[in-house]
Amino acid sequence: MLELIRKYKSVLRFILTFIGSYFVLVLLYNLYLTYGASDTYYPDIITHAVAQQSESVINALGYNMKVVPSKVEPAMNLTINNKVLARVIEGCNAVSVMLLFVSFMFAFFDGWKRTLLFIFGGVALIYGMNVIRIALLTIGLYKYPEYGELLHGTIFPAVIYGTVFLLWLGWIRSYKKQPETKKQPAE
Repeated sequence: MLELIRKYKSVLRFILTFIGSYFVLVLLYNLYLTYGASDTYYPDIITHAVAQQSESVINALGYNMKVVPSKVEPAMNLTINNKVLARVIEGCNAVSVMLLFVSFMFAFFDGWKRTLLFIFGGVALIYGMNVIRIALLTIGLYKYPEYGELLHGTIFPAVIYGTVFLLWLGWIRSYKKQPETKKQPAE
C-alpha cells in the first residue's frame, strides 16, 4: 500500500489539494453568505453587482432593461418592457465556478506570482463572461422564449464551463514549462 502511495504521490497531492482548497473556499463563501448580508446590496453584493452589470450590457445593446429586487425570493429580476424575463440568484453569480477554478489552480500551483496572476486574470474573465452570458440569455429569452430551456439549461452553462475548461487547458499547457536551453554554436 505504501508503495502505491509513493508511486501516485503527485496524483494524490493534486486530488487532496483540489478537494481541500475547494472545501475551504466553499466554507468561506458560505460564511460570507450567512454573515455578510447587506441591506444595501440585495440579495448579496456579488449577485447584486452581476445583475446591475448585466442590466448595463443589455441597455448598451439597445434594450430598455431594468433590474429590480424580487419580492418573493432572494433574487434580482431582469425585466424588459416591464416583463420579468430572468432572475439572478446567488447561483447565477458564477462564484461557485470561480471557486472550482481557483481550487484547480491551487492544485496545479506553479509559484505564488505566476499562479496568483493567472487566478486573478481567470476570475476576472469568468466574471466578465458571466455578466455577458446573463445579458445575452435575457435577450434570448425576450426574443426567443420558446428556446428558454435550451438557452438556460444547455447553451449558456456551456459558455461559462467552457471558459473555465479553456483556462484550465491554457494553464496546464504552460504549467512548469521548461525554458529551452540555448544551443551552443559549433566551433
